[in-house]
Amino acid sequence: MKRHVKRAATALAALTLTLGAVSCGSDPETPEWEWPDPEPEPDPEPVAGKPRFIWVDAAANFPDFANSRENIARDLAKARDAGFTDIVVDVRPTTGDALFRTSAVEQVEWLGAWLPEGYSKIERTATWDYLQAFIDEGAKLGLRIHAAINTFTGGNLTSLGGAGVVFRDADKRAWTTDLNLANGITNIMSTDQAAKFFNPVLPEVQEYICSMLRDLAAYDGLTGIFLDRGRFDGFTSDFSDYTRREFEKYIGEAVADFPGDILPAGHTSGIPSPEPVRLKQWIEFRAKVIRDFMAKARAAVKEVNPSLRFGVYVGGWYASYYDVGVNWASPDYDASADFSWATKKYMDYGYADLMDQMLIGAYASPTRVNGTTEWTMEGFCRLAKERTTGACPLVAGGPDVGNWDPDDEVTQEEENRAVTASVSACINACDGYFLFDMIHLKKADQWSYVKAGIDALSDK
Repeated sequence: MKRHVKRAATALAALTLTLGAVSCGSDPETPEWEWPDPEPEPDPEPVAGKPRFIWVDAAANFPDFANSRENIARDLAKARDAGFTDIVVDVRPTTGDALFRTSAVEQVEWLGAWLPEGYSKIERTATWDYLQAFIDEGAKLGLRIHAAINTFTGGNLTSLGGAGVVFRDADKRAWTTDLNLANGITNIMSTDQAAKFFNPVLPEVQEYICSMLRDLAAYDGLTGIFLDRGRFDGFTSDFSDYTRREFEKYIGEAVADFPGDILPAGHTSGIPSPEPVRLKQWIEFRAKVIRDFMAKARAAVKEVNPSLRFGVYVGGWYASYYDVGVNWASPDYDASADFSWATKKYMDYGYADLMDQMLIGAYASPTRVNGTTEWTMEGFCRLAKERTTGACPLVAGGPDVGNWDPDDEVTQEEENRAVTASVSACINACDGYFLFDMIHLKKADQWSYVKAGIDALSDK
């Protein structure tokens, strides 16, 4: 079973969530917890009163949920009984198509997922509203429902073929990112990379995403929205002519050697040696692009529903997260004091102050639950709270229980114990608990282990 869980996890496109246990016999009421004010309270909520989020990946859970409201109701009840309070439903997978009402893009017709017989195409034949089903069933159980989107992707290429708007629409295909690869600048559509990213710098891309967010924000009964993959594809993205011109505007002069003055061809991680003369300005510029977009996205959501909670899901590895162009810290946190890759100006482009809620992927090994550094679950959460400096009122973190042991180094029993231990380690270090993904708890039948961790919070 453990091996099957990991195979299922490989089909997930990426890159997260805790509160007092709800007993099986309790009435389906909204959990007794109020969203904090933008300014943090001087006395934090008791650990047992903090929210607990579980993520529902679209593709991995599609075999169960694509055509069955009954299965949705069944698994939401399991989540509630385990002690989760908040459900995060992926409604725009990496294909870029939608599982919610929108005029911006087509509805999802099929997704690839792992079945016992292998990676297979799961078709959606149902006509009922996928997101609305979660909202309706969640309301019956007293669960808060949040919607998540894969922000800057527009297609996905797998062994089943290409799916998504960039494979159907030449205009949208023209928005895809150009990568600085070893063999030269190459459009992502000419590579075998699975998730086909747009170029986040393009205004038309940003408005396209904002139009979807306005449609999403119109749902009654929705608690919040999380943006996943609200970033560049990686360190090699984006090196298009348009982005070059925008960068030159940012620095106020032409780049003599493009892309050499920014990043060596094919360099994918870390600061190269010798360091290119424009690299740190490039890191600033990309973070500014993403902060500016997040401000636009927040405004788009709030103009439709001011009370909707706006947030992001990011990886906790801040020390290297600059390679995707994101500064998710507070603008009051000076990264240059801790990291040589950051300039003093980099802190201006932190975006935690634009968020009502953040999910931190505390994606450490099951052997590294406790600690104070990155690549421990507890450390990821503690550092996230320090780096957001209270600018975001709710920061929740937790493990990826399916992808955390890719080499099968620990037994299933050790993994089960780590699931339980992760709850207190993460929830004590930040404002809530976050678990990725529901499919893992289902495939390995680990509900009881997370429940044990959540139940223990109330015993303290």
